[in-house]
Amino acid sequence: MGRVLFYDKKLSANETVSCASCHKQEHGFSDPDVLSIGFNGENTRRHSMGIVNAKFYYSGKFFWDERAATLEDQVLMPFQDPVEMGLTLDRLTQIVRSQSYYPPLFENAFGDASITTDRISKALAQFIRSLVSATSKYDMARSEVQSPIIDFPGFTQQENEGKRLFFLPIQTTSGSMVNCAGCHVSEAFVGPIPNGPFGTTTSTNNGLDAISTTDLGATNNTNDIGKFKTPSLKNIAIRPPYMHDGRFATLEEVLNHYSTGIQNHPNLSAPLLNSNGNPIQLNLSQTEKDAIIAFLHTLTDYEMLADEKYSDPFQ
Repeated sequence: MGRVLFYDKKLSANETVSCASCHKQEHGFSDPDVLSIGFNGENTRRHSMGIVNAKFYYSGKFFWDERAATLEDQVLMPFQDPVEMGLTLDRLTQIVRSQSYYPPLFENAFGDASITTDRISKALAQFIRSLVSATSKYDMARSEVQSPIIDFPGFTQQENEGKRLFFLPIQTTSGSMVNCAGCHVSEAFVGPIPNGPFGTTTSTNNGLDAISTTDLGATNNTNDIGKFKTPSLKNIAIRPPYMHDGRFATLEEVLNHYSTGIQNHPNLSAPLLNSNGNPIQLNLSQTEKDAIIAFLHTLTDYEMLADEKYSDPFQ
């Protein structure tokens, strides 16, 4: 039922967009456009975040600015957004009740055909929790070994080298050590653990800008300005553009940023700072960047991207 709600364009003010309009299965449940288009043709505020592996987020907070405490809260907000879908919750419930295909679905899921906002949110949240990536090339090889650090069977030399660079600490020009896996943790490759080295939440400032002017990021706390949620890296290779504002068109641009482009923002996350208080400089070679990109491609879950159980039931 959550899948039907997710793909139903009737659940917008003029029946032109659904949740899937901004979260496309073939694009890793994200959007290839820098900004998505709302029901009235206006651009959304931020780039559409990929929602695969959302169930594994440690903080349980959602959206780039983490303003939704739970998935149940998150799924209702786009319906009420004046740009995205343009409804009220009362109108949303009325529309769902008016469609003949929903009462049987609600009865099957909840035991009776009562349609409420709470049940709509629960159904949608459960569908999003089902979006788990576990059949990528990385996952298949990882199941055959005891550690992500050792060479994987079936990986090319370049892919294994990229994996090594991703997981093991890299020495910066000032001598400090940092690794990609410190920010993209677990087999789900989600954001850092709360109360870990990046702070009390999973939102981080990765030095995109020296000063935050327009989009201030997470919370209303001065110490959180410029901080944003870290989405899962699963399917990252087929999810350009990147970052909350879609500023990077390619993975190479992303690596160029972390290699030599990190800006010294006042709230720059601690692991991205050298002991002298300046941003780290990895100075990755082209060979190293190519290897990391090759590894990131192994996180693409082609089976999931074509799985009918996640596809549009209206087609």
